[in-house]
Amino acid sequence: MRRWNLLPRCTLSCSIFCVVLFLLTPCGQAQDHVGPYPQADIEYGSRIFAAQCSSCHGLSGDQVAGVNLRSGQFKRVFSDADLRTIITNGIQGTAMPPHNFNPPELAGIVAYIRNMGTFNAGSAMVGDAKRGEALFNGNANCANCHRVNGKGPRVAPDLSNVGALRTADMLEKSLIDPTAALLPVNRSVRAVTRDGKVITGRRLNEDTYSVQLIDDHEQLMSLEKADLRDYTVLKTSSMPSYKEKLSSQEQADVVAYLLSLKGTK
Repeated sequence: MRRWNLLPRCTLSCSIFCVVLFLLTPCGQAQDHVGPYPQADIEYGSRIFAAQCSSCHGLSGDQVAGVNLRSGQFKRVFSDADLRTIITNGIQGTAMPPHNFNPPELAGIVAYIRNMGTFNAGSAMVGDAKRGEALFNGNANCANCHRVNGKGPRVAPDLSNVGALRTADMLEKSLIDPTAALLPVNRSVRAVTRDGKVITGRRLNEDTYSVQLIDDHEQLMSLEKADLRDYTVLKTSSMPSYKEKLSSQEQADVVAYLLSLKGTK
């Protein structure tokens, strides 16, 4: 009987603790994000905010009555998911309209809003998409492997809409440490046929019995696994690191260009 009498007390104590925790948490603080927000996303979001949001909210985020984005004061936001929903859908009956931002843009705006109080926009490394395009097609040699909007080779992933799929942080990491940022779907393969011929290329499709790939000479190939002596999925990226090859400004320029690639319309 004593054990049963302790249960309501425990439940009540837990409930009080949860209420106190909720009250101590500043309204609008992210409840669904773990760890710091990536600097590249914050910088990207600051530029989008200045261009798309500051006309109503002001550069300091305090022009709407009852809302101060810089200090985390919101009316309807308790998590990043709430923030993304309001940005996307707007608020009916108010001046807050819906916005058609893609996932990387949303990630940037949320990261910036959550860090407006400490982020110094003036010190941000702002990339220039035009300079980035020149580097992509020139000294960085990206166009030697990647295809953009129907132009370029197919030996590496097509980047025509990469700006709508990858966040600024993910693109920056791909430049600095390509192997660590390599997605499983983009891993190359190495196949050895029974007669000893070695074939390497980018995997396009694979099932239990076969694999389709495009080799280093841009030839489409379909291989039966039963006809192979060896088949290996390569976990090391063939893309070089640009950590030492490009300056910080040049890296920011290339990322800005990649973020501008949202597919042909």
